[in-house]
Amino acid sequence: MRRAFAALMALVTGVSVLTVSAPAAQAAGTCSGSITYSAVQSSGLGELVIYYNSANGGTNSACFYHRGAAYGKSAPTFVQIYRCAMPKNKGAHCTAAGTPDTDSGDFSYYAGPVAVTGVANYCVEAVGYIGWAGERHWIYSRQQGC
Repeated sequence: MRRAFAALMALVTGVSVLTVSAPAAQAAGTCSGSITYSAVQSSGLGELVIYYNSANGGTNSACFYHRGAAYGKSAPTFVQIYRCAMPKNKGAHCTAAGTPDTDSGDFSYYAGPVAVTGVANYCVEAVGYIGWAGERHWIYSRQQGC
């Protein structure tokens, strides 16, 4: 009887730990700062948001949020942000300087946050998508925050 009870308690403890820690992986950080760009994908399934925080020499972060029918549903989700090599050419596509910061996986609410620092006088560009019904629904920001 004690072994059965011990096994049951171990199972309950393991399930409790999994239940508590599973959402924490996605919620480890959040995008924060002033919103410099926001666009909802044309299908209404996702939204790409870029934030700027002036602390620590300036940081741009991005998240790709699930919206509409995709909200709360696990789906392949991707977000990436990078600093542009050339300063101030807002609206055009840019060449990435350094390594982009990327987050991807099967998420239910958002991918990210991803961030780049030291962005004063430089634009950033972000891209995100959600995989839904066999298609990738993309958003490209073009250069922002210049």
